[in-house]
Amino acid sequence: PARMVDTGWGRVSLCSPMRILIVGNGGREHALAWKIRQSPLVTDVYCAPGNAGIAEIADCVPIDASSIVEVADFAQTIKADLTVVGPELPMVLGIGDEFVRRGLTIFCPSRGAAEIEGSKAFAREFMTRHKIPSPRYEVCSSLEDALKFVGKAPLGFPFVVKADGLAAGKGTVVVEDQAEARAVVEQIMGDKKFGSAGAKVVMEEFLEGEEVSFLVFSDGSRVVPMASVQDHKRALDGDKGPNTGGMGTVSPTTNISLEGHKRIMQEIVVPTVAGLAAEGRRFQGVLFAGLMMTESGPKVLEFNARFGDPETQVIMARMRSDVVPILDQCATGSLGETRIEWAKEPAVCVVLASRGYPGTPETGSTIEGLDSLKEWSDVVVYHAATKREDGQVKTVGGRVLGVTALGANPTQMTWADAQPAFASGAVDGQENPMSIFTAAKLQNVGQKTREMLESIPGT
Repeated sequence: PARMVDTGWGRVSLCSPMRILIVGNGGREHALAWKIRQSPLVTDVYCAPGNAGIAEIADCVPIDASSIVEVADFAQTIKADLTVVGPELPMVLGIGDEFVRRGLTIFCPSRGAAEIEGSKAFAREFMTRHKIPSPRYEVCSSLEDALKFVGKAPLGFPFVVKADGLAAGKGTVVVEDQAEARAVVEQIMGDKKFGSAGAKVVMEEFLEGEEVSFLVFSDGSRVVPMASVQDHKRALDGDKGPNTGGMGTVSPTTNISLEGHKRIMQEIVVPTVAGLAAEGRRFQGVLFAGLMMTESGPKVLEFNARFGDPETQVIMARMRSDVVPILDQCATGSLGETRIEWAKEPAVCVVLASRGYPGTPETGSTIEGLDSLKEWSDVVVYHAATKREDGQVKTVGGRVLGVTALGANPTQMTWADAQPAFASGAVDGQENPMSIFTAAKLQNVGQKTREMLESIPGT
């Protein structure tokens, strides 16, 4: 039966009860499952393949996210009303096209639209065509060309070397001198460190400023911005470690003014969605712009075609609206004038990773103390690389948990509070992961939250 749902600006009709399938197995997917499970429209939640945390709130099935035909078969079998895709790989492989071909509803861009993330070279050339603010760059299609570029160094040092394809967030390296640049290029293109993803490299100007994650929902023609987020990518305490897929996030940011928000929407987001549509790549899903706020304004570091991880963790923690109608409207091209309600309180997520991450992480360790964290108010522990084995939760990868707190808790939560829960040593706390967001910064976020949320539409 149909059910009327208030989206903020109007009421829409959705079939209820709904059966939803989530694709993926990380912290992002746990956050989505956590939020989707709260919807009164939903009765059944499935996840392929899921993890130990997701299994507590959804039915997990052992289907790899990249097995797009098998995922589509399962969605047909359970008669899923909506499928929500988390990770980028199935998007780039064309899971959205496979579902559309079968007449299944999916929250995911097409393979063509997902190329905005799947190919750094395509993304830069697209931005040039549509005059979207971005750093200077050059695409190198061979090792010889790349080494010649390094020798000439037309962008000066430091500059940024990026593998063209998907590299699990590890294909971007800032090089400080010619020797390091040569070594990185040799690893990516000569040694094929990232396989076919490194067949091309993009050399980019190094930008100064503060990074911001800017995410919007899109139905292909209309966009609705999410709460602003700032992420932290370097591992270890004091920014001493290498770049990772993300070690933590805070929302809202305090470095986007009302004018900055308008410029991001007008100069970057709207032209990107319109440009993709004009090129036959209608974008339906989440467009995630990784931005550098420079002295001359926002510039695009990269585009992602999906929810960020761990950005999603703080976004879902702060979202007060039901996310399910929004996902469905994006998937069906009917987003309209949707208005999202956000918590006034700030949120922070700290990622706890296995020792060795982002290189070769230790796995198979038992995580203890998770039950004690359930007693914390306004704190959610999202699982990522975990599995349940013999009644215990064990680590199976690098980023293991995302401890996410909302409201007053972010300024009060310290590693000393959490440490007893991880006394087993299975998860590496980098001595004090809360240094990712200093107490001063968190306090600043808390003081500015209300003012920022009231002045900036959509955040």
